[in-house]
Amino acid sequence: MKPIAFAAALAAATVTAGSAFADAEKYVLDASHSQVLFSYNHLGFSTTYGMFSGFEGEIMFDQEDPAASSVTVSMPVMSMFTGWEKREGHFMSDDFFGAEEGDMVTFTSTGIEVTGEDTAKITGDLTMNDITKSVVLDAVLNKTGDHPQAGKPWAGFDATTTLLRSDFEVGAFAPFVSDEVEVMISLEAMKAE
Repeated sequence: MKPIAFAAALAAATVTAGSAFADAEKYVLDASHSQVLFSYNHLGFSTTYGMFSGFEGEIMFDQEDPAASSVTVSMPVMSMFTGWEKREGHFMSDDFFGAEEGDMVTFTSTGIEVTGEDTAKITGDLTMNDITKSVVLDAVLNKTGDHPQAGKPWAGFDATTTLLRSDFEVGAFAPFVSDEVEVMISLEAMKAE
């Protein structure tokens, strides 16, 4: 199993960890409006982009005390989309991820540092290729409120981070293809029934 170093960063642009969930409410990701975008430098000639979408996750969201929130997210490695089928096939090959059906990238929050009214640094465990590393997401709470069509509480978050592919043993062709991967996450979550 060789899941994806970019992805993971995946996905969890939300508020994180804490042990008390007394006032936290369960939200589930809206898979149709949640994406993880990644980009990297290709031989110095261009910036190349890819995306993961349609992943699953759960947020225990405490609006009054973000430090008492948490997030877990998972996505299939093989759900990556780059816009070019041959590139996706190469990424799934042994040169990179050696991906098989069922291989997942996961993120589980472990801590939060509130940095502003709507911002935080979210620390969490990113697992890919059977390797777990701690990563930090710079997160922004975009909006909370009732969704105008769904008629229920909704929340939206963005986050960014930078990963090193080599940390997850998927660093082929570095440094020509950059080891650093920029990750941008945007997601929506709805209050669970």
